[in-house]
Amino acid sequence: MTLGLIGIVGPTASFAQRYPDHPIQLVIPNPPGANMDIMARMLAEELEKSLGARIIPINKPGASTVLGTDAVVRAKKDGYTLVYTGASALIYTLISNPGVVHYDPPRDLEPLGFHFIFPTTITVRADSPWKTFAELIDYAKKNPGKLRVSTTGVGSSPHFMVEMIQSMTGTQFTHVPFEGGDSVITALLGGHVEITCDGFAKVKPHVDAGKLRILLITNKLPAFPGIPTIAELGYKQSIPTAWFGVYGPAGLPEDVKKVLVPAIEKAVKATKPRIDALGSICEYKSPAELRKLWDEEYKEIYGIAVKIGLRKP
Repeated sequence: MTLGLIGIVGPTASFAQRYPDHPIQLVIPNPPGANMDIMARMLAEELEKSLGARIIPINKPGASTVLGTDAVVRAKKDGYTLVYTGASALIYTLISNPGVVHYDPPRDLEPLGFHFIFPTTITVRADSPWKTFAELIDYAKKNPGKLRVSTTGVGSSPHFMVEMIQSMTGTQFTHVPFEGGDSVITALLGGHVEITCDGFAKVKPHVDAGKLRILLITNKLPAFPGIPTIAELGYKQSIPTAWFGVYGPAGLPEDVKKVLVPAIEKAVKATKPRIDALGSICEYKSPAELRKLWDEEYKEIYGIAVKIGLRKP
């Protein structure tokens, strides 16, 4: 389906009074079956209930989720084209690879509600010789560039995490980027890379099956106290992680936002038990809180990027 085909005729006021009166497109900037896709579709199901309108998920992967996000920036400002996006497209790629980002998040996107935090891990195969993060780093120091690490793309939050770890530990890995989805994990399971930097929820089933081993996680999960964070290992610099929410193109009519925002809040809260059970952290934040989060995290990540050489001052 082509973005922007769904539209309406008539003045904005009459449109807003009956919003939504036809299906809403939710662009997902990741491949079908990716964790982001699963979470987005879970939210879409609940949003259909709270809005009483059909939500049509549209996968548009590419450029570390920038491609799909950019498509919605350029979409009609009528509330019928939304995007499920987050830190990679709005912060990390914007900082580390600004040439591929042709939008300004606070100017061009309307935050509508925060959905969840995606704790990110450093994971190896269960049959690898590294039982701890310290052992992995020790080997990496002695073998610069030998260890390959898969991520969801250049400029993604996992890529940024790899760069930060290299800077903090004095190591050098070989980065192997993918467009997202299961390919990141498949590469590790198949022995094409030695490490993956990816979400806990994605690697957990393979850990439970005895195939993978998690050495590090960005956010402490009470149900898994044995997995250390970087701070617990004695490093002073924290590692930010991925998060996701719902956005629309800037300039949405106020009457449309009055319908969408409470519906999204209700849908987010309805997904919390399932999201948390999968190993992520579901936590609703309002549009104002989401805007503040972007502002604070952008400044933090920009400063880190300058410090570790990913961005010039």
